[in-house]
Amino acid sequence: MSNIILIFVYLLLGVGLQRVKWFPSDSYKLLNKFIVYICLPSLALYYIPKVQWNNELLYLIGVTWIGFTISFFLFRFLGKKYGWSRKLIGCLTITAGLGNTSFLGYPIVNALYGSEGLKMAILVDQPGTFVVLSTIAVVVATLYSKEATSGTKIAKKVLFFPPFITFLIACFANVLNLDFHDYFQFALLKVGSLLTPLAMISVGLQLHFDSRSKHWKFLWIGLAYKLLITPAILFLLYVVILKQNSLMIQVAITEAAMAPMIMASILATSHGLKPRLSSMMIGFGIPISFVTIAFWYFVLQYI
Repeated sequence: MSNIILIFVYLLLGVGLQRVKWFPSDSYKLLNKFIVYICLPSLALYYIPKVQWNNELLYLIGVTWIGFTISFFLFRFLGKKYGWSRKLIGCLTITAGLGNTSFLGYPIVNALYGSEGLKMAILVDQPGTFVVLSTIAVVVATLYSKEATSGTKIAKKVLFFPPFITFLIACFANVLNLDFHDYFQFALLKVGSLLTPLAMISVGLQLHFDSRSKHWKFLWIGLAYKLLITPAILFLLYVVILKQNSLMIQVAITEAAMAPMIMASILATSHGLKPRLSSMMIGFGIPISFVTIAFWYFVLQYI
């Protein structure tokens, strides 16, 4: 419970810092870079070599792949049926299809399920959310913004992104049954432990609410898919159809219920895909997700 309280404390601290005049308004960019380039790779290098592979891990990896695929076909269908613009379809596909499985997911899963759950959350995020964001989501953003698609550019974004590089290193270490020296592991764990406070402060610094927007209907459609429909689909698939019930499944569905991903919003905005709606998906999605995540957590406790 204390970990959950701390998450809210750090989040409110970030929101409060927005009102401090002397505090740089774009400081979240530096925090995000530290999280992405230092904290996330540290956690991957610490936990992944210790993972014992089995086919059940596909339940974790499949979370984002399933969610994003359905998002693409759903919003493409709705867009054609109701005459939505291509930019609106692209925006909803990306922001509703990708969850905040690291910045929000790691600290929340760690608070709810401990270090064992965090180890599983990394597998949802790295080979799942990150790879989808860096490949398929980039293609979708490019196509719906009518930009020229460069396969080479997409490949470079994936192959030279530090968290992905360290993910590959960690996977090789796992396959070779190797692990790092105890002192190095200690350092990795300490650096990785900074993720929760820094991520929550960063999210708080970026929370904005636009009550005068014309995108309310599309906002609720996108959030309904991300916060309710996506975890419901995975619950139906994993628990009801495949009869699975384990800590791994609980982590997978909890991660599926995370708010829209900040980097997904940035990707959509950078391609001109309804920037205000992209921002609203984050601004409203994050606080609302604390309620829906609690709902799914209690559902999972009684299966």
